[in-house]
Amino acid sequence: VQMVESGGGMVQAGGSLRLSCAASGLTIWYLTMAWYRQTPGQERTLVARLRWMDNSTFYIDSVKGRFTITKDNARNTIYLQMTSLKPEDTAIYYCNEDPHDAGYWGRGTQVTVSS
Repeated sequence: VQMVESGGGMVQAGGSLRLSCAASGLTIWYLTMAWYRQTPGQERTLVARLRWMDNSTFYIDSVKGRFTITKDNARNTIYLQMTSLKPEDTAIYYCNEDPHDAGYWGRGTQVTVSS
């Protein structure tokens, strides 16, 4: 199994980015997938979740209304559209199942938001 995250970069506060996560070795359409993020010295934490059975979503309070998680089953890819970015969104972003599988972590993609 391999997760390859991409789409990160450096943006100014208020900007937008769209992250992608291409999964191989597993089929995401029947899995609950999620985006996580991690800052130096902190634990990796859940940011957003998409349930496969009903396409319901969950977001942590700090990103509600700004981030949107979606997926493309045909491409076996999940996305995270991030708008109105804030400096506190700066982190490395990863995708994985929820609950996460320790063996599925990819390298992540760095998002840096400047004020």
